Amino acid sequence: MSEKLSHFDDAGTAHMVDVSAKSNSKREAVAGAFVELNDAVLAALPQNPKGNPLEVARFAGIQAAKRTSELIPMCHPLMLSFVDVTAEVVAGGVEIRATAATVAGTGVEMEAMTAASIAALTVYDMTKALDKGIRIREVVLLEKRGGKSGEYRREL
Repeated sequence: MSEKLSHFDDAGTAHMVDVSAKSNSKREAVAGAFVELNDAVLAALPQNPKGNPLEVARFAGIQAAKRTSELIPMCHPLMLSFVDVTAEVVAGGVEIRATAATVAGTGVEMEAMTAASIAALTVYDMTKALDKGIRIREVVLLEKRGGKSGEYRREL
């Protein structure tokens, strides 16, 4: 683990990390989120008058990944080569998985995390009329590959 946060200089001022000396390599990250829904909301998902919440959430997550650098100030704009978001009904809610990939000098963890987060928020938006107590939880990096720090896989 690094001994200092990379987005701060020695004086403690936030800055964008200079990745110009890093060589481009294939990088991929997978993030997840869970939207906790009660049984009544889960049963109503197919009949949602706004459309299929899971499909809308998928598209929102993909769009969000492509706009990550506009939302998070110190993120580098990346040319993404792949983004995929899945939203699956499971016991107790909707499980979201977001994958982002690029060939660049910096990783795509934030793109995957942004995609999972926005997909989860979209499920909330599409179902909030039925329950205001919906919870979004466990937005996490599940795995990453590539780059200087190598591979990471979250212990479940």
